[in-house]
Amino acid sequence: MAAQTVKNALRQLRVLRGWTQQELGAKVGTSRQAIIAIENGRFDPSLTLAIRLSRVFEKPIEEIFFLDH
Repeated sequence: MAAQTVKNALRQLRVLRGWTQQELGAKVGTSRQAIIAIENGRFDPSLTLAIRLSRVFEKPIEEIFFLDH
């Protein structure tokens, strides 16, 4: 079985809201650098941060983060 990677729609959702990476980071209690790393797929957020992102975008976690097949 091939390794699966976690992809995300964070950048698209953030841009649709008109938020900067800095603004999104402030809304969920993390840094702009962490948001950049998540958007670029270099960092998978903790479950706590994923839940905060889910709440701020009012979407289920599965609509923000998903496995790449």
